[in-house]
Amino acid sequence: MSNKTPIRRLTPGPDRDKLAQDLKKKYDSGASIRALAEETGRSYGGVHRLLEDAGAAFRSRGGAARRTGT
Repeated sequence: MSNKTPIRRLTPGPDRDKLAQDLKKKYDSGASIRALAEETGRSYGGVHRLLEDAGAAFRSRGGAARRTGT
């Protein structure tokens, strides 16, 4: 069972904009979307949507590239 709280839709307005900007600051500082979702109790998709609305530049997926050959 998930530890997420019941649906809390954020209607457009100042509260949603503030949350989006706060998440963007944390994401730009290096926090992952998954970590932000866990911290806020929101879904990955919900956090991604808020970041998108805030104009975040998304990082590429995955970790460091693996070296080929020896």
